[in-house]
Amino acid sequence: MEEKSVQCHSVLDGNFEEVCPEKVIKFKPPLYKQRYQFVRDLVDRHEPKKVADLGCGDAELLRLLKIHPCIQLLVGVDIDEEKLQLNGHYLSPYLGEFVKPRDLDLTVILYHGSVVDRDSRLLGFDLITCIELIEHLDSDHLARFPEVVFGYLSPAMIVISTPNSEFNPLFPIVTLRDADHKFEWNRMEFQTWALQVANRYSYTVEFTGVGEPPAGAEHVGYCTQIGVFRKNGGKATELHVAEQRDQHVYRAVYTTSYPSLQQERMLKFVLAGEVLVQVEHLRLGHLRMLKEQKREPDTVLKDIEPHLAPSLVLGTALTEAEKARIENSPKPFCEGDKFFVPLQRLLAYPRLHRLPVDEEKMRALMADSLCLSSDGSAVVVALRSSLDYGPEDN
Repeated sequence: MEEKSVQCHSVLDGNFEEVCPEKVIKFKPPLYKQRYQFVRDLVDRHEPKKVADLGCGDAELLRLLKIHPCIQLLVGVDIDEEKLQLNGHYLSPYLGEFVKPRDLDLTVILYHGSVVDRDSRLLGFDLITCIELIEHLDSDHLARFPEVVFGYLSPAMIVISTPNSEFNPLFPIVTLRDADHKFEWNRMEFQTWALQVANRYSYTVEFTGVGEPPAGAEHVGYCTQIGVFRKNGGKATELHVAEQRDQHVYRAVYTTSYPSLQQERMLKFVLAGEVLVQVEHLRLGHLRMLKEQKREPDTVLKDIEPHLAPSLVLGTALTEAEKARIENSPKPFCEGDKFFVPLQRLLAYPRLHRLPVDEEKMRALMADSLCLSSDGSAVVVALRSSLDYGPEDN
């Protein structure tokens, strides 16, 4: 964090319209990125499956969270429908996510609605974030907010961030940081409110923040104050009353699903690709070995893969356990002009071993796309291809 004398049009995160050229605090990284990183670090530690961001705005936090492999349902809620419609496409899967799909399913939904309205589709979440949200609520909505989020939705964890007004005197010409803010609390006000809410709805709360003050002003605390609320008992409360579970007041304006290895067509696509790459790697290695033996007839044919470094397969470093698993699996072999690679051997390699298949499922998925041996225990390919021959082979 540093101070600079600049002509600018924002005091903090682009929120203020115009400021005369005075010393302006510049955060590195920018304060909004620090808030988002705080949430991402929390997700890394706790690995929630279902995450909702209330007041998601342009959905930038959701864009950052969708790459976390643990998340399977990601929801954003905002009152600004136009902003949701403009930014929804940024949450769509990229081409690379079809080529290399996630391990687990992911569905992303953007809802238009107010955070103080109850919608049963947000019940049972592991984490709900409210980043720079509560200061935009008027007094009536702020009074309803705990009842809806803590009482009704009752997720396992809630993160609330809000400006720390004690930091404001360090900014030039600022009373409230945004024209839409209805209030900004000091640390005592926020902590008093948070503790009362936590006690009422059976949560514990820890206080922290992001945006450190400059040297000599440590007494004002973080620029953004954060409360991390955890449900006593650690699990989200799910209501079982039918009428409460059927409250759908939000309107979905964007929905997308990501390809994953949980989907059979994607698993089949990835499996076939990895098998073809590994079989071709082994076939070419065997041909190189035959060529070396032809040059030196006294050479003993010891192994189908002697050309490989002992700790590498397809450029990937192997652990001792991985090497042992490969060595203990059935070896590839030749019969006439056919090259056989046992399924058990293929499944021993790390890139195939990580896939959610066993030998039986592998056989079923590949039966109509690859040639298998008569007993279905091995992939069969021609030992030689016209592409293998160079001028020296004539």
